[in-house]
Amino acid sequence: MEWLSKYRFGFDFSGLVLFLLVMLPNFIWFAVPAQNDVLRAESATPIVDTVASVFQVLTIACLCFVINKERSQLRFSPLVIAAIVCVAVYYAGWASYYLGIANSLVIIILTIPPCLAFILFAADRKNIPAALFATVFVVCHLIFAMMNFISR
Repeated sequence: MEWLSKYRFGFDFSGLVLFLLVMLPNFIWFAVPAQNDVLRAESATPIVDTVASVFQVLTIACLCFVINKERSQLRFSPLVIAAIVCVAVYYAGWASYYLGIANSLVIIILTIPPCLAFILFAADRKNIPAALFATVFVVCHLIFAMMNFISR
């Protein structure tokens, strides 16, 4: 458990910013439904959804409140740039969705890039707990997408 000594509790504003950037399209979607809104269908995977929600909360909590003492100053490193690209791809997926495109590719774009953004950002911040929780989240989120929208 020596690795735990590398961490402290604190507040990482950049983790909160990433979370809000990823959630922004969801907030819009809650308020303004898309024309071909397949995402509002009842889920066929409620247990997986619950596990995904728990690990999403744990991911965000770690990104915002768990700080590795050995991390470097936040900068535009390759990992941070890759996380930003993931968010941009995710936004493009939402734009496509709102244009009425709800095919498998769009569903995958709404599923994987935001999770990868969390993992990449956690890796940059040397936040292993956040990266581990995000990995479980991405697996559950992918199962949800596959079972509810792609393999139907």
